[in-house]
Amino acid sequence: MTRQIPSLTRRRYASPWRTLGVRASIAISLLVTAFALLWFDRDGLKDNIDGVVTFADTLYFTMITITTVGYGDIVPVTERARLIDAFLLTPIRLFIWLLFLGTAFDLLLKRVWERWRMTRIQEGLTGHVVIAGFGKNGSTAAAELLRLGLPPARLVAIDCTEEACANARDLGAAVMQGDASRDELLRAVNIERAERLIVSAGRDDTSILIVLSARKLNPTLPIAVTIREEDNEDIAHNAGATKVINPVAVTGRMLAEPV
Repeated sequence: MTRQIPSLTRRRYASPWRTLGVRASIAISLLVTAFALLWFDRDGLKDNIDGVVTFADTLYFTMITITTVGYGDIVPVTERARLIDAFLLTPIRLFIWLLFLGTAFDLLLKRVWERWRMTRIQEGLTGHVVIAGFGKNGSTAAAELLRLGLPPARLVAIDCTEEACANARDLGAAVMQGDASRDELLRAVNIERAERLIVSAGRDDTSILIVLSARKLNPTLPIAVTIREEDNEDIAHNAGATKVINPVAVTGRMLAEPV
């Protein structure tokens, strides 16, 4: 069975459910305002069925007026009632419809648009830096790259955990959640056209496997990898890494230097 490749994502600035809640609150507030206006001026309305405009009639007329053009069973008959409908209820009606249309766009059309946009970004990735493993070392490397002037659009992060992916999105990077040792996922981030690869998977065996997979797909790609155990440094070099960094050894050498 073919495993599905995760989609490329970038930072989302607001939760869709929060946005939906805010818009629903605004719509309800506008409906309450419209009802209050009609109830205040209910004497300017005429019920062509029984001639009496009740609370239920006002509520019904509010909903019908806001959502449609009405059925003619209840109509404004005074000049003030018609002015209220023209200059107060009509803007409310239009604003609520814009809210409905905007919500439909966000919940339906925007998802299709976002998938298409991410596909275009994915296809256009070239000369980018891929960071496999966005833990402490990977995120620190990303922050340093950005500080040195790398545009966030040229940064791609791969990690298995949602927390690490969220941190990468906050930096503006494109994110792929999954196992970076998989050939399919590395192809999905266009590793063949990447400028370089930084590997910091947290485990030496996983990091070395990522290096092997990337080297197979791109024989000339500069690859930097962090290795925890000194015995694995030669293995990482043999796997195809162009730079092997042992954080423990580096820290030890720095601590041993004269103060």
